[in-house]
Amino acid sequence: MKKFILLGFLLASLLFLNCADQNAQINENVTGSQELKKDPLPSWNNTSTKKEIVAYVETVTDKNHPLYIPISERIATFDNDGNLWSEQPAYFQLFFAIDRVKAMASDHPEWATEQPFKAVLENDMDELAKQGEHGLLQLVMATHAGNTTLEFETDVKEWVKTAMHPTKKVTYDKLVYQPMLELLRYLRANDFKTYIVSGGGVDFMRAFVTGIYGIPEEQIIGSRIKTAYEYNDGKPVIKRLPELDFIDDKEGKPLNIQKIIGKKPVFASGNSDGDLQMLQWTASNSHKSFMLYLHHTDAEREWAYDRESHIGKLDKGLDQAIKDGWTVIDMKKDWKVIYPSVKQ
Repeated sequence: MKKFILLGFLLASLLFLNCADQNAQINENVTGSQELKKDPLPSWNNTSTKKEIVAYVETVTDKNHPLYIPISERIATFDNDGNLWSEQPAYFQLFFAIDRVKAMASDHPEWATEQPFKAVLENDMDELAKQGEHGLLQLVMATHAGNTTLEFETDVKEWVKTAMHPTKKVTYDKLVYQPMLELLRYLRANDFKTYIVSGGGVDFMRAFVTGIYGIPEEQIIGSRIKTAYEYNDGKPVIKRLPELDFIDDKEGKPLNIQKIIGKKPVFASGNSDGDLQMLQWTASNSHKSFMLYLHHTDAEREWAYDRESHIGKLDKGLDQAIKDGWTVIDMKKDWKVIYPSVKQ
């Protein structure tokens, strides 16, 4: 069923929990306003990919050009997992759920003998994978529901401060892509309104990614669980319910874009087949549009995967990108650095 799509992806990601890590380059690249004017994308090599991005932005922001796009129509949408930050060996939100089970275990002694919680507490990822979609649904609902939106936000913020990626050995917020941070900043400097449109949980992302990407909470779109308003004796709260409401993946992305933004993007960026419909929707814009795929080709500094991957599979999307002439980032060739300041 459609409501299990995201959970299926999470299940598939468990197969990669023992993947070997590769070293990342040591680099710090902070771009000031002077550097932005000189080179808007300093962490990008001077390849055709960079040239295509810059040429597009210069063209559609030139009032004297026939392809000029009014500021009100400059909508840019970005997938998050695998596009703005890493997603291997599992989606970061899955690691959050696993860590939350461990943190909550003292209040749930029954979890010591009940699956799928027993598998998590014993770090038995093989057994957790065997629990299937039903087990993952239990895991997600136990850690993401039954609390208020404020309580959930607090849990996520505390987790981000201290949780360490299992192979990179840094906090998850360090695993954002420096070149994509520069691209977001470059677009905003040219009056594009940037949005995140991700399969990840919207409240999970809103809790902390605004400070990373410079994208306000109201411009973050994602999957969501159902909620309910309670007056709570004069102290209103919104409770998170143990039921999925919307999966922001595949065709869900253009549907959510239309519902929430109300305009087609002119610029869209993703890294997997789950983003294909968003890029197709963007390509149908009457304005000149730009479709950008990130291809993970750097096994040494990050990971290399595409058509056969259980996470971030890029197959049909890559075929259409080649067929229709969309721009494809070759991570290994196009990016000078991957992360802003990861020292390993």
